[in-house]
Amino acid sequence: MTDGVVLGIGAGVAAGGMGLLWLLQVRLHDATAVDVGWAYGIGVLGVLDAALGHGAGSQRALEGVLVAVWSLRLGTFILARGVLGREHEDRRYAEMRARYGPRANRNFLVFYEAQAALVVAFSVPLLLASGNRSPHIGLLEWAGVAIVALGLGGESLADRQLSAWKADPAHRGRTARVGLWRYSRHPNYFFEWVVWIGFAVVATPASWGAVGFVTPALLLVLIVFVTGIPPSEKQALASRGEDYRRYQQETSAFVPWFPKG
Repeated sequence: MTDGVVLGIGAGVAAGGMGLLWLLQVRLHDATAVDVGWAYGIGVLGVLDAALGHGAGSQRALEGVLVAVWSLRLGTFILARGVLGREHEDRRYAEMRARYGPRANRNFLVFYEAQAALVVAFSVPLLLASGNRSPHIGLLEWAGVAIVALGLGGESLADRQLSAWKADPAHRGRTARVGLWRYSRHPNYFFEWVVWIGFAVVATPASWGAVGFVTPALLLVLIVFVTGIPPSEKQALASRGEDYRRYQQETSAFVPWFPKG
């Protein structure tokens, strides 16, 4: 089966899955689950690529296992914290719903299907890796695995540190400056980006594998300029005010580095 056919099948699965999630938000008036759908959706497409790809079995197995581990960790974390552990719709989507007014369901349908397109875009390095015909996993692939492991470990640690901080009522209204959060205002985003660099490195030995680096480049733009840091910091400033402004002045926004002063 050619890469184009597999990509087309993946696009249909992503569009259909996001369509079902959109129907759920119509019923519940809550769009928070779209983030879970994004993480799990990429995992589903990655496993689909591993099953249908034309590469060697060892390469397809490597790609499938890596993306499954990433997807299950992130998707389950978002599900537990952002959906099951929340009584109300995430503030980002509540603000969108208020802004859309009577056109909310229509506009959310467009938004959900745009997320489906992103799921397909993020599946590209996974599809390329699953097309690697080499029967042996080489040093470059193992280097990519190490980078993915570093990213997964760093992101998991950052999530645990922040969750532990927020669990203490004494920290209400204060900004976490513990662990990785002392060196970056968004270490979770940074290590998520590292994961996708790792996936791109795994795909590099495959035919056209270098194209996979488009995905971490796209993710970097989204994090730094669109859906990552800007809305997160806007919300943090609104809730923590001067404390967060000092944090901004002292701490690197993205890449972990020693705090000023």
